[in-house]
Amino acid sequence: MQTGLKQQVNQWIAKRFQVDRSKTLRQKDVLVFIYKQGFLYLVLILITFIAGINYANNLILGFCFLISAILCISFYLTFKQLHDLQIDVVMPEVGQVDQVLSLKLLFKQSVASARYLRIEWQTQEQSVYIDQTQHSVELAVMPDKRGLYAFETIKIYSTYPLGLVRAWTYLYPKHKVWVAPKGYDWQKEHKNKPTSAQDSLDEFKELRGFQHGDSYQNVAWKQVARGQGFLIKMFEAQANHQHLEIDYQQIPAQSHEDKLSFMMGLIEQCEQLGDDYALILPHARLESGQGQSQLIQAKLLLAQA
Repeated sequence: MQTGLKQQVNQWIAKRFQVDRSKTLRQKDVLVFIYKQGFLYLVLILITFIAGINYANNLILGFCFLISAILCISFYLTFKQLHDLQIDVVMPEVGQVDQVLSLKLLFKQSVASARYLRIEWQTQEQSVYIDQTQHSVELAVMPDKRGLYAFETIKIYSTYPLGLVRAWTYLYPKHKVWVAPKGYDWQKEHKNKPTSAQDSLDEFKELRGFQHGDSYQNVAWKQVARGQGFLIKMFEAQANHQHLEIDYQQIPAQSHEDKLSFMMGLIEQCEQLGDDYALILPHARLESGQGQSQLIQAKLLLAQA
């Protein structure tokens, strides 16, 4: 019975505080109640009230009314920390397993005023001070599974100014983010293997600067010794622009997830080398290209495969 009631309450809260892309906090969106120290403050009010009545002491009663007024003002000031605050939720187009996925919260207010907020999300908690009309905060997570990723509930609250009252709200992001598989590390597998003798047979093309992922066996050590910089020997076959068709059916792996991981690794390798690539999946195809837009489309296809 209690479990069913709790689920209904959670569903009601999730529906009430659901956010699409942007939300402005109105009165119905902000919850206010006594905070931890506030309960001790209530006990103080009660003690002074009883003492003032019993001893018919107007001074004690006046003090009781004063601290009661302070508590009432705290309700208002704490509520104003969240009221009329616009929050834009900016999500990434696509994520990837074992890579940081960041959710961006953009806080906006029409007039620059001081707001002291705290954000709770997963196991993270951070303080946020806003004194400009715009302020951004990034919440990072490391997804460990391919597919749709749903961001957990975000709680934003304030106990300013005295810590007696807490005003809070929830954000339930409506949209989910597709997460692509982790790319298979081809360079790690082949880094200990000798380079092909074909390099020595190819016609020498040029020298270029060392890049991450280049083989140390192609380093122009004579130029390095002369202080000309860390250079790589480029041969004719290496310098030519390459094109690769990454076909799901041709990937040498058994399981579906391994195939996708191998394809992701090939895509990353093509992007690193600046080569064009096409993606062929059982129910989708991505035409040849390269660059950030091509990479995002490829990740989406692998995430949805």
